[in-house]
Amino acid sequence: MMEEQSASYTVDDALLSSGFGKFQILIFSYAGIGLIAEAMEMMLLSFVGPSVQLEWKLTSHQESMITSFVFVGMLIGAYSWGVVSDNYGRRKGFLFTAIVTSGAGFLSAFAPNYLSLIFLRFLVGIGLGGGPVLGSWFLEFVPAPNRGTWMVVFSAFWTVGTIFEASLAWMVMPKFGWRWLLALSSVPSFLLLLFYAITPESPRFLCMKGRTTEAVEVLEKMARLNNVQLPSGRLVSDKNIELDEVSGSSESTILLADAEVSDGIDKDEGSDFGGIKSVGKLLSPKLIRATLLLWMAFFGNAFSYYGIVLLTSELSNGNRICAKQEVESVHSNNASLYKNVFISSFAEIPGSLMSAMVVDRFGRRLSMASMLFTSCVFLFPLVFSRTDILTRISLFGARLCISASFTIVYIYAPEIYPTAVRTTGIGIASSVGRIGGILCPLVAVAMVHSCHQTTAILLFELVVFLSGLAVSFFPFETKGCRLNDTEVDMN
Repeated sequence: MMEEQSASYTVDDALLSSGFGKFQILIFSYAGIGLIAEAMEMMLLSFVGPSVQLEWKLTSHQESMITSFVFVGMLIGAYSWGVVSDNYGRRKGFLFTAIVTSGAGFLSAFAPNYLSLIFLRFLVGIGLGGGPVLGSWFLEFVPAPNRGTWMVVFSAFWTVGTIFEASLAWMVMPKFGWRWLLALSSVPSFLLLLFYAITPESPRFLCMKGRTTEAVEVLEKMARLNNVQLPSGRLVSDKNIELDEVSGSSESTILLADAEVSDGIDKDEGSDFGGIKSVGKLLSPKLIRATLLLWMAFFGNAFSYYGIVLLTSELSNGNRICAKQEVESVHSNNASLYKNVFISSFAEIPGSLMSAMVVDRFGRRLSMASMLFTSCVFLFPLVFSRTDILTRISLFGARLCISASFTIVYIYAPEIYPTAVRTTGIGIASSVGRIGGILCPLVAVAMVHSCHQTTAILLFELVVFLSGLAVSFFPFETKGCRLNDTEVDMN
């Protein structure tokens, strides 16, 4: 037994020997384009909503529904693409998301009326729901010791996307209108399709499905590009090693599987209709506590982050409405809107830097909780006063902290789940977050326009505070831990 184990290596061993080299940089860049595309499609809602409301004479409720329908689509897409990726591969998952997002995003620029725009943005939301698949795919190529830091650096692509979208809107909207902004914002999603052919499948996924020969080919390509040697021996997985320890070596435990084992894997794939088995694993006694708390954290982070983004434009607009000015004046000062969103987008740069500094030093739980509670502190002054300068400072600080927390929760989520249900777990957690995204426009737009600004701010405070409590009760710290291929008791 000792001789067999000494002549084998895992994907983690291969990643450690390879380090973070040219191969990982290419993976990093491709996944980063996907994150930029997602950020741009989300940020444009801050600009398109007010413009469409003015052009088509929509009510504030109809304006908020444009954003809410995007999140409804994301809720469906996050679960669906997670199941697809866990059963058929990470590459297939992000291929379909890129097709749907780019196609529907471009076509929405030609929407003739409100209902067609709602439907097309709903389809965009379904595509954007697959965003976490690219994050998981990148994560599975990163060595464990610096995984947290690199995932934070990866999240900086979101910041690049938000700043680029604000800049694009500032240049395009005044001269050409919202349709051109929608069309140009779909370009990064088309880039994902352009370079899709050269992307490799995750070796962890291939190992889990018994396709070890393909996994070795990917790892060998990685080693050649990084100018390193793979460890000697044959490739095994954590699941393989665990079964060896329990029951000894057998046909079913060897990843270099024969046809009989491959058939068994295929049958298992087909039996997980709709991802029911995967959901059952997420709610198993070993994972249920971590799963439920993670759902609370995702809901709170999404509700707060997207709410603060919308508040950046809607809070000052609501103040003008409640000051008895004409409704049309809400959108008259477009330059001020672009400037406010542009400035607040820069809050994510120090947010990313802060999360990079603390995530591998203090751990995921403490970092997230401290960011959420600090965000409460920044929002609190808006309960009593909402002058322009105070609003700008408070929302800047709150967005800084929420973006840092959101970054870290996307690092923590894939680390607590085994490979077999990793993207499904993140997808469902992301879906729960999308529920927060569906509800936040009703607060940020509808309540503010109804002159209930104080109530809206207090509700945001409550949600952020409860999310911080949920994070504090996370059962397991993942800092420096290797990704699991098998279930670990998180309770």
